[in-house]
Amino acid sequence: MRPTLVFQNQVLSSDEFEQRCLRSAAVLQRAGVGGGDVVALLMRNSPLALELMVAARHLGAQWCPMNWHFKTDEVHYILANSGAKVLIADAALLAALPGLHPGAAKAWSVRGTVPGIDAWEALRDATPPIATPAAAPRGAMFYTSGTTGRPKGIVREAMTPAQAEGAVAMRRAAYGSAPGMRALLSAPWYHSAPNGYALGVVQDSGTLFLEERFDAERTLQLIAEHRLTHAYLVPTMYVRLLALPAAVRAKYDLGSMQMVSSTGSPCPPEVKRAMIDWWGPVINECYGASELGYMTMLTSAQALRKPGSAGLPLPGVVLNILDDAGHELPPRTPGLIYIDQPALPDFSYVGNAEARTRMEVRGLKTMGDIGYLDEEGFLFIVDRQADMVISGGVNIYPVETEHVLQGMPGVADCAVFGIPDDEFGEALAAAVQPASGAMLTAEAVRGWLHERIAGYKVPKVITLHESLPREDTGKIFKRRLRDPYWAGRTRRV
Repeated sequence: MRPTLVFQNQVLSSDEFEQRCLRSAAVLQRAGVGGGDVVALLMRNSPLALELMVAARHLGAQWCPMNWHFKTDEVHYILANSGAKVLIADAALLAALPGLHPGAAKAWSVRGTVPGIDAWEALRDATPPIATPAAAPRGAMFYTSGTTGRPKGIVREAMTPAQAEGAVAMRRAAYGSAPGMRALLSAPWYHSAPNGYALGVVQDSGTLFLEERFDAERTLQLIAEHRLTHAYLVPTMYVRLLALPAAVRAKYDLGSMQMVSSTGSPCPPEVKRAMIDWWGPVINECYGASELGYMTMLTSAQALRKPGSAGLPLPGVVLNILDDAGHELPPRTPGLIYIDQPALPDFSYVGNAEARTRMEVRGLKTMGDIGYLDEEGFLFIVDRQADMVISGGVNIYPVETEHVLQGMPGVADCAVFGIPDDEFGEALAAAVQPASGAMLTAEAVRGWLHERIAGYKVPKVITLHESLPREDTGKIFKRRLRDPYWAGRTRRV
């Protein structure tokens, strides 16, 4: 593991990165962090974020990346639910969370100080490094939103040697990672796919060009100037790249690119075709989940032959389409997608064994996506059983927004659901039924939500209704609200 990191035009050599990781591991160890403990990280993209991830891994601890858009209550919940032993956060992010008390977790800030919070970097630089990694490495504890309205923490079992080899093979298939790669990452590192991508480049001793945020033209500049070979991009980034003026796009030589990895949300066939026409046959898409890893892969050649497909199962993956009774369905018959990915250890949800049990049938697991296999075994995803929305690669569960909105004075009831969005794939919409006599406006609803939840959970479209359509049981008939937005679309996700 001898990576080189480039961030804001500054180069961090492999020796420097290794020493920082070992020093950070020593500080964590002195704070009582050991095998199986949780290190919570609330940080923007930076070499320090990756350093702390590797440091926790050295100790056999789990790192828990937190979404930096979270508000105080959301951070409080994850700290308590995960049982995090320490919290390390960017000072600016901590300052934006009024009333945050880490609870049982010891807290540090980085890149500045916050009153009452120790500064991490000074302590790290004054601490001798650990001699060698102290324990078998563990993975991350990602939080993925759930239908209960609260995120669920994913705890993975320890990896066997065979699974370690399988995980490397899965990563190399999905990302094309290999020694000597020169890779670009500008997606938020706290998501599972970008996190895994960064770790893959680090483990394969590549050079990682890490950006704090995505910028379309800068992406082209970096590829052309540094002859980058690999990149992780999501469909929303493709849309923004394609929106650049033709004269800007023509300025940059992208011929060094060998593989672009895309995950997180389905890529519209027309967007993918346009990227392949421009960049060549280097655009690859994987379908996966934080819990289950990568399941399928679609190359550029396959995408042109099978537009709209999510690809073929990766080697070793078992993928079946089952009906509600658990029976396997014939080709082109939609049903729930069930898979087994033997390259990864099994997992559980923190304090929510029931949710884990519900998703399994005969050793196969489902995330609630609905799809079918064609006669050649290519997967097509057509809908989603659960209410989850994927907007710009970010998983959003509408029930979280509904729970907050139902606490707003003047709201009698509401329904939040996904609608198509040309840039982000999907967006949130909210149908709100005001209480009798209440004078609500869409702007007031939006303002109420912005004060209480992360901005990406606030619906893009808010409509007010005298009443909402209901089933005989009284449950809101969301599909009647959702379907008009999707009219004329070939798929519902």
